[in-house]
This record gives sequence, C-alpha cells and structure tokens, in this order.
Amino acid sequence: MYSTPFSPAEARSARARVGLSTAQVAQSMTACGTPVHPELVEAWEYGSQMPTEAQLFVLADVLWCPPTTLMGVEPRTLAEHRMARQLSVERLSQLIGMDPALYWAAESARQWSGDYRQTKALVEALGLSLRKLIGVMGRDEELSGHLRAAIDGRWKSHVGPVTKITTLNKTRVSDALRTMHGEFAEFSERYMGHVVARNDDSRLKEVAAERSAYLRRLVDHFWDLIGDAGEAPPFNTVPTH
Repeated sequence: MYSTPFSPAEARSARARVGLSTAQVAQSMTACGTPVHPELVEAWEYGSQMPTEAQLFVLADVLWCPPTTLMGVEPRTLAEHRMARQLSVERLSQLIGMDPALYWAAESARQWSGDYRQTKALVEALGLSLRKLIGVMGRDEELSGHLRAAIDGRWKSHVGPVTKITTLNKTRVSDALRTMHGEFAEFSERYMGHVVARNDDSRLKEVAAERSAYLRRLVDHFWDLIGDAGEAPPFNTVPTH
C-alpha cells in the first residue's frame, strides 16, 4: 500500500515560520473545505498519523510552502512528482486523457505505458525533462540493458528499442549508439594490444578500470551524447508505433 510521504519535522518548522498555532492551521484548513481538528494537526506533526494527499495539499497552501517541503523528499517516483504539483490522480488523469484506474495502476507499478500523446501531456503536466521522465518511469535499467548490448554487439539492432523507450528521433539515437560502440571497441583494442605486447599487469588493470568506469556511467554518457534533447520535454520528438 502506497502512503503519502510526509515529514513531521518539516511540518512543525513550516508552521513555526508562518507563526500559526495548530488551532489556526485547523481553522484555515476547514475554511478551505478540508475540515480537521487541532488534535489531528498535532498528530501529523508528531508522526502518530499521516495526512491524506488532499489534506497534504491544503496544509501546504495554509502554511505557504510547496508540498515537497512537507513531503520531506525530492520527488523520485511518478506519484511524488504528481503530488509535488498538487495534482490528484483524477485531475492528472483528466489532463493526460487517461482512465484514472489505468493511470493509478501505472503509478502503483511505477511503470508507464501511456501512448505518445499521453506521455507528452504527462511531461507537460509534471514539468519533467525527457531524461528525468525515463528514470521516473522506471526504464533506466531497461535502457541500460540495451546500451550494454549495443556497445558490445550489433548496435543497429538496438536503435529501435532505444528509440521506443526514449521517444527520441532515430537519427539522434543512431548517432549516439554508433559513437558509444566505437568508444567501447577501443577498450578491447587497447587491452589486446597490451596483451600481445606482454605489458605488465598494471597497464592491463588500468584499461580494465577505465572499461568498468565507462560501463558504470553508460546511461549518463548516452544522455551526454544526446545533449539538449534529453534536458527538454519531448515536445518535438516523433512518436514511434
């Protein structure tokens, strides 16, 4: 069961900054259409109870702070990014043109399966970059798998899958995979060159360490090669079918 992230300490600090008592917070929330008692506000601040999403959104308005302050976390999941924008499941589903039950299932599973138009609308609503969206959708590992296979094999066969995951233009993906394939091939050539030359183990270890470092930041390097397109919403990309 997913629970709304909430930081009692941040809630206490936020209330102190605006100089309100728990009774005044409860009164203001009730005036905003979300009836609560001062005892409930106190329970939130000491962690014995947690607010619902709707209560969190109104509490943030009353305390004049963004929801993320009260959540106590930097948004990482689809749910957390939605809450950071003070959007309910129903409202976000309406904005992106998706059945609320389907959206809720995607959010709960942390796997996005919307079509191109829904993805475009989702990014617009949540203010995400394409690179960030891929991570939020839980597809970084899948992307990494294709990148590993591409650099160590026939990279052209992975252009399609990587394009589908990222919604990037095929030419841009092809250029990145071709470059990465060539870079990775250099490690093998250098390593074998040292083996043939019978160089000492330190040189072989050095090349092996460089290779390992390259693999560790494979996804980051891919986005580095993609450039600005990865930092912007995918509004100008071509949908794949």
